[in-house]
Amino acid sequence: MSANNNHENAKAQAHAHEEEAHEGPIKTPKQLAWAVFFAFVVPIIVIIMLANYVSTDTKPAAGSEALEAMAVAGRIQPIGSIELKDANNVATLKTGEQVFQAQCAACHATGAAGAPKVGDAAAWGPRIGAGFEALLHSALKGKNAMGAQGGGDFSDFEIGRAVVYMANQGGAKFDEPKAPAAAASAAAN
Repeated sequence: MSANNNHENAKAQAHAHEEEAHEGPIKTPKQLAWAVFFAFVVPIIVIIMLANYVSTDTKPAAGSEALEAMAVAGRIQPIGSIELKDANNVATLKTGEQVFQAQCAACHATGAAGAPKVGDAAAWGPRIGAGFEALLHSALKGKNAMGAQGGGDFSDFEIGRAVVYMANQGGAKFDEPKAPAAAASAAAN
């Protein structure tokens, strides 16, 4: 019987040891309440502290220069703007040299892409022989590597002025094109 008793004691100890192995670190309801509290509250506090750390920046105080009229106007400034030109006001239109410097000089000053250089009489001779209208048509519609200039930043009249400027630098004796208002009034007479 003693062997049987020892065997039962060994079984009881093994069973108690198995139950002990399956128990967690929380043994009382009070420990459970604290574990739940720390499992939810601590991460929330950490998140709030991180958000404050990341979002805090040197912020201007009330009444500082951040609210001045110039600063506000700079922040709400539109991205683009519209510039209206009066085609009848010749004073607002660009001269041939101004259009050349802004639009044409990139190629015609250096001879890039086969463009005739300004002042090169040999290169401009055959083109001048074709006449002003042919040169203007090529400038407005484009020719070879040169893209069309019509409908761009400059009016057709301004492009015509640039054509006259470049051709005259190459030896032509073209007259300045007539301003749009002057051409309309001359046609009416």
